[in-house]
Amino acid sequence: MEIEEICTVVVDTAFKLHSDIGSGLLENAYEAILEAQLRSRGLQVERQVSIDVEYDGIRLPSAFRIDLLVEKRVILEIKSVEKTLPVHAKQVITYLRLTNLSHGFVINFRTPMFKDGIKRLLNSQSSLVSSRLRANPNGSQK
Repeated sequence: MEIEEICTVVVDTAFKLHSDIGSGLLENAYEAILEAQLRSRGLQVERQVSIDVEYDGIRLPSAFRIDLLVEKRVILEIKSVEKTLPVHAKQVITYLRLTNLSHGFVINFRTPMFKDGIKRLLNSQSSLVSSRLRANPNGSQK
């Protein structure tokens, strides 16, 4: 499946979830339901993917966790907050750079309008990551 097709399925599925359930649940509930719905649409989804980071010989096990990793190509950061902050997008951009992936989303389910709660992010700086900094998936943790 092409990356744009994956992103379309993610957006369509998240929109339906937002429309059907609304904005009253905690992040982990949206995360679990979105995972199941994306799987039912034929996508491979990993939840709470632990990533190790190594910097200048210092290894940091499980330095960060990706909420949902779709088809090993798209990172989803799930939120249920009044308003996302710029740091949320920066977090996903950092994850994209460290994993050398190109596409990610911050999806906030607490907005009245779905379009106000989704932000698509692209990694255009993968070559700027320090050669002294590396990230390696540590496997999926549920």
